[in-house]
Amino acid sequence: MAAKVLQEMEMMERIIERGRGALSVRTVCSVESGGKCLPVYGIAMGANGPDIPVVGFFGGVHGLENIGTQVVLAYLNSLVERLSWDATLHQQLASVRLVFMPLVNPGGMALRTRCNPRGVDLMRNAPVQSEQKVPFLLGGQRLSRHLPWYRGEAVMEAESDALCRFVGDEFSGRRFSIALDCHSGFGLRDRIWFPYACSKTPIPHLPELSALHELFCRSYPHHDYIFEPQSRQYMTHGDLWDHLYLQSQHRDADEVFLPLTLEMGSWRWIRKYPMQLLSKSGFFNPLPAHRLQRVLRRHLVWLEFLTLAARGWQQWLPVGAARSAFAMRANGRWYGGHAGNGGVGEAGA
Repeated sequence: MAAKVLQEMEMMERIIERGRGALSVRTVCSVESGGKCLPVYGIAMGANGPDIPVVGFFGGVHGLENIGTQVVLAYLNSLVERLSWDATLHQQLASVRLVFMPLVNPGGMALRTRCNPRGVDLMRNAPVQSEQKVPFLLGGQRLSRHLPWYRGEAVMEAESDALCRFVGDEFSGRRFSIALDCHSGFGLRDRIWFPYACSKTPIPHLPELSALHELFCRSYPHHDYIFEPQSRQYMTHGDLWDHLYLQSQHRDADEVFLPLTLEMGSWRWIRKYPMQLLSKSGFFNPLPAHRLQRVLRRHLVWLEFLTLAARGWQQWLPVGAARSAFAMRANGRWYGGHAGNGGVGEAGA
């Protein structure tokens, strides 16, 4: 598996090299794994400034989910390759900023584990405490690092902290921003999840999320995604995007920050190719080459849509009575027609 990780890291570094001059790259942190020091890269391209919308693409938070990293790299590679000939892309990049963290957990990927090298599940690692019951173990636990979904201790792990700092540096103060975190492993369908994972209470920007959802459905009516709050499936402590969303609300309630998760349904791949069950990677990644290529193709439409939607956010973001109408439809669609109940808790907030 170490060769596989090197292949993905090398792929990212080749893209960075080809994009030299157009990409801003920094090492947000480094982690030790197997005697090697592995960088966690933060990459940016496009315009900058407080009035410029930003879209962030993240992958590899869970070390076993290579496909998330590969989807982000496929989009970044497409952008870099188009820089030499696509005049429309240059026009787009003049009014939007795109940022990437394709491999958040390189140490975990090197070790073929969901968690990082210290045994911590980074998606359970933020200082957010659900005020409602979470599933045993799955919702995050502090019993032992030898059990799955270990949250870690009070201090955030280096990788989690790096992601949060990168988001803070790139997203703070923006009037509009979207983040997409790419994962795999749940269900037969591809899902777009939005916060909260820690509460069944609708988030303040539910109308904006509803407007984005309807915009995509009108633009691509034959898509195969299920849009829903993560809490409809299961709830957890310590979700990074809950934490970052709550931070944005505490910082400035007028900021529109829409964090999304692409949860690719790996059960579909297993159903089509049951032999994947013989491989640890097969639980989370499409193994046949033709299926991998198909997965990498099909999600580019969604990532490109987010880029275009962010660039034109003032044209579709609801205000006034329209915002109330979107809120009503969203409550009916995702919360049974009411605002839900429960609360959201964050340590130290």
